[in-house]
Amino acid sequence: MDHREPILILTTGGTIDKIYFDANSAYSVGDPQITEILRIVGVTCPYRIDTLLAKDSMDLTPEDRDLIRSRVLAASEHRILITHGTDTMIATAHHLSDAPDKTIVLVGALMPARFKFSDAEFNIGFALAAVQALPRGAYIAMNGQIFRPPFVRKNFDKNRFEELG
Repeated sequence: MDHREPILILTTGGTIDKIYFDANSAYSVGDPQITEILRIVGVTCPYRIDTLLAKDSMDLTPEDRDLIRSRVLAASEHRILITHGTDTMIATAHHLSDAPDKTIVLVGALMPARFKFSDAEFNIGFALAAVQALPRGAYIAMNGQIFRPPFVRKNFDKNRFEELG
């Protein structure tokens, strides 16, 4: 794998891009925050960003997952980072797990990137390193760990991802 090859970053929305409007938790999914995060921290590896969707992952349809998959399969890049909502990230990772000749890493945040104490910046940096180092396959990068889709679950009570077993 050529490490000078750009990383394709696909954005799909999710908590990482949410904007909250009031105390009752009304929100919308805003512009992709990864653009600004990568600019601020001075990332120097080559990448390009393509915004596919701006949805909460609970609102993703089978057609949306097919769109993500078709974009991954059509990409000339072999390393792909996908920002995604955490609630259904595992389902999308499963949908991509047999994509040939690609290293795909899905990443999200449990708190919006616009929040002061968000995990978004850490998760994005971790996932960006992971997509450059991992072999071909589909992965989830969350909570400082790399997970394979068949062996992970989101623990909603503890608000984190965990390995099954």
